[in-house]
Amino acid sequence: MAKQTETKKKKVTKQQIVDAYMDYVLEHEQHPKSVYKFAKMNKMQEADFYQFFGNFEGLRNEIWNMFYQKTRELMDQNEEVSQYNSREKMLTFFYTLFEMLTANRSYVLFTLEQQEDMMKNLPQLKGLRKNIKSFAKELIEIDNDDKNYSFLKNSERVFSEGAWIQFLFLLKFWKDDQSAGFEKTDIAIEKSVNTIFDVFDNTPIEKVVDFGKFLYKEQMKA
Repeated sequence: MAKQTETKKKKVTKQQIVDAYMDYVLEHEQHPKSVYKFAKMNKMQEADFYQFFGNFEGLRNEIWNMFYQKTRELMDQNEEVSQYNSREKMLTFFYTLFEMLTANRSYVLFTLEQQEDMMKNLPQLKGLRKNIKSFAKELIEIDNDDKNYSFLKNSERVFSEGAWIQFLFLLKFWKDDQSAGFEKTDIAIEKSVNTIFDVFDNTPIEKVVDFGKFLYKEQMKA
């Protein structure tokens, strides 16, 4: 009995596995070759890993989900956010999410740059896609509830898909952003969110033109 107590190991958590994986990737500049070697290196059993993840691909997907979950947690902790309108909530969401990505920029850039074609990164983002679309759908549902006539209601499917496409654009912009403090990404977030809401609210087209000019100027500088 005493021997069993001595050999009993402390339970490994999902966060510990994620942290160990991200550290490995950044220190070795490559993904681990096998779960067995990864687990052994981090003094855990393979069973500890498989308790949370089926393989490394599932782990990479979950890291993006955790970025989203932490973003929502931070938003929920701010009581003022609950009083925001949909536009302000979307702005807050993207600002907070990209702050989260910036805090983990080295890992995010490494995992994205494994594929030269941005579209080939979509498999590891599929969970995040579902979450972002669900969040956007929630926002548009709230706005639609306040509209008395069905023809004034916005398409939840179109809006949620637009929010996902918007994220992909912002991710590429942030990835290439060389401005101090990524201030240009903040500008892109503000302009893109305001533009998509203006389009759905049928407000002046000048906002769309202004956003287009901003993108054109940044592209010319690239």
